[in-house]
Amino acid sequence: MATVTSQISVEEFWRLCGDGRRRELVGGEVVELAPGSVEHGRVVVTAAFPLQTFIRAHPLGEIFGNDTGFILSRNPDTVRGPDIAFVRRERLANVSRGSFFPGAPDLAVEVVSPNDLAQEVERKIQDYLTAGTAMVWVLYPETRHVMLYRSGGEARFLAEKDALDGGDVLPGFTCEVRELFRK
Repeated sequence: MATVTSQISVEEFWRLCGDGRRRELVGGEVVELAPGSVEHGRVVVTAAFPLQTFIRAHPLGEIFGNDTGFILSRNPDTVRGPDIAFVRRERLANVSRGSFFPGAPDLAVEVVSPNDLAQEVERKIQDYLTAGTAMVWVLYPETRHVMLYRSGGEARFLAEKDALDGGDVLPGFTCEVRELFRK
């Protein structure tokens, strides 16, 4: 990732985002994001499918794709775009559809690509949890496992054969980890 500019606000960042380039605002600095690989894109869509199917049957909120920005902090400002996000219905009532979401998602899902640096992935996890995200799933396509993080400090490794559940964030949701990576 290459830093483009430094110490700008969410509002200034919003004006920059109209050119279709993938970026995040991290601590007031604009960070360019490389397009995802074919495998990354496939896993994002595959993992979103069981979540979207569940939400259609249980209208608990909405699922968002990685083009959605979430304002995680102010002064300095941070806007992240998780690969997949879920926001509870009651938090959507007065949200402007023409801007970034004013807060953290309830669930953030990140798909790790081979060129992602471990410290950058860890920083994203901490940014989400610090901002109030209740649960973060980090998917590792190469090893086909998931790391699950909860706001209370819990971290769990889930192998392909394990079941992943939605906990308090998505009550009743469950799927096998292998379903997130199915080809």
